[in-house]
Amino acid sequence: MKESSQPIEILMVEDNPSDVRLTIEAFKDAKVLNNMSVATDGEDALKFLKREGPYKDAPRPDLILLDLNLPKMNGKEVLGEIKSDPDLKRIPVVVLTTSDNEQDVRGAYDLHVNAYVRKPVDLDQFIKIVEAVEGFWLSVVKFPPK
Repeated sequence: MKESSQPIEILMVEDNPSDVRLTIEAFKDAKVLNNMSVATDGEDALKFLKREGPYKDAPRPDLILLDLNLPKMNGKEVLGEIKSDPDLKRIPVVVLTTSDNEQDVRGAYDLHVNAYVRKPVDLDQFIKIVEAVEGFWLSVVKFPPK
């Protein structure tokens, strides 16, 4: 776990504004201090992570929440880039997506995703999933040093 006085940095890679808003709201209710950054497509996510262009001062995330269905570069491609980069590969990645396709699940784990979570369609269930992710990844897990 991180020191409680330091916020946990989260990068959410999601193109659906409703899901972004719901996730931010659910994390606001969390008891763990966190900063949420959002990238709305795969290319921006990688620029953020590599601190390129407008992201030269971007914080290094402690956790990445990654949708698979993204414009410009899909989530599997982003995951592959993250996990093959020596500077990024230790950042835990949680796929948070609507897909429960077995090939997507297997493909994400083949690319070394840390967890694969299916987003439910129901609002209350979606909030419960976000709270569960927050509870485990932000309260229980010890992150690697940056």
